[in-house]
Amino acid sequence: MSNQLQIYLQSAKLIGAGLATAGLIGAGAGVGIVFGSLINGVARQPNMKGELFRYAILGFALTEAVGLLAIMMAFLILFM
Repeated sequence: MSNQLQIYLQSAKLIGAGLATAGLIGAGAGVGIVFGSLINGVARQPNMKGELFRYAILGFALTEAVGLLAIMMAFLILFM
């Protein structure tokens, strides 16, 4: 391959990896929403704290899984 084509491919990889990390914005907002809702729910019904906390941890785990998938895709784009 020519040197110019390699430069284009490398720059496309960097742009693609940067765009793939945009999914982390949604994951960060999702985590904030999950725990903000937990605080709101506990403030309204303190006796439901244990059950709400379990749901919050489940929501946190699922939201973070989406973020980890986004960062994994960025690494795949960069190093493949």
